[in-house]
Amino acid sequence: MIRFPIPTERFVLSVLSAADRLAFTAYRRDPDVVRFQSWTSDWSGADTDALIADQPAGLLPGSGDWLQIAVHERDAPSLVGDVAVHAVADQPDTYELGVTLAPRWQGIGAGQEALRRLIDGLFLEQGAHRVIAMTDARNIAAARLFRRLGLRHEGRAVDADWFKGEWTSVDTWAILREEHGRRSLPSTMPDNDGQ
Repeated sequence: MIRFPIPTERFVLSVLSAADRLAFTAYRRDPDVVRFQSWTSDWSGADTDALIADQPAGLLPGSGDWLQIAVHERDAPSLVGDVAVHAVADQPDTYELGVTLAPRWQGIGAGQEALRRLIDGLFLEQGAHRVIAMTDARNIAAARLFRRLGLRHEGRAVDADWFKGEWTSVDTWAILREEHGRRSLPSTMPDNDGQ
């Protein structure tokens, strides 16, 4: 089982807590941050309180419950963003990822560093067979991130999701345990859209 806190070179990953309330609420209200996320910019402190109160005690296999993991600067208390993970309820040893970063932390490798460590933990400590992610097909930054992490673009479901008042396409990304050990360095990953 994955244990928290988890240090990376620049960050510390820990279960989201009440101490993260203000910063978490602030970036969840940012219109640029919420564009491809499931919530809207009217996210409130009460929404954050409810999310924190409903957190599972840990990453429970097969539960389907999302665990929000705060990403803090290693040498400061600043909340950089969060990564999320849940054990897919109907598939054993399968975990889905999510990521949200405060605007000032986007584009500098923070999400990649945090997710890489989380993926390592899922395979090496949690015993994952498969790790997946689902993204809005318009979210080019997320596509680049998951490619750099070694996830394969498995497909696109065209106009498959009624999302914020419009039909959107959804991309699926995945990596298997056997691929994790031999994943390519970012500089060798192909930069195409998998189509």
